[in-house]
Amino acid sequence: MDLSQKETRENRDLCDDNCPANLDLETLREKALEVSGLSELFKVLGDETRAKILYLLSEQRLCVCDIAAVLELTLPAVSHHLRLLKAMRLVKSSREGKMVYYTLDDEHILNLIREAQAHFAEER
Repeated sequence: MDLSQKETRENRDLCDDNCPANLDLETLREKALEVSGLSELFKVLGDETRAKILYLLSEQRLCVCDIAAVLELTLPAVSHHLRLLKAMRLVKSSREGKMVYYTLDDEHILNLIREAQAHFAEER
């Protein structure tokens, strides 16, 4: 492969010098700001253990002990994950006597889980 072919292959995702840039850049920049902060949510969701916890909580409310038993984790590990999920408003807790139960914070979280499952299933 000669140098010009190599350069062409490496730059095939770049615009030509005469790219028609008839874009409303300010509007697009404002649109991009609408998703600011989403990366933090996806970082939290990107952890396999937290994804499992959310999925379990989509099925039923559970206490820390239940989650730890199902996932074969220590109580402090589960508590740590739940703290992060709660900080991101993905889960909420309710106290009944000495027991604290966790559930998904709202229906949006369940929708996120279902959409992710559907997307994942498509790739198989």
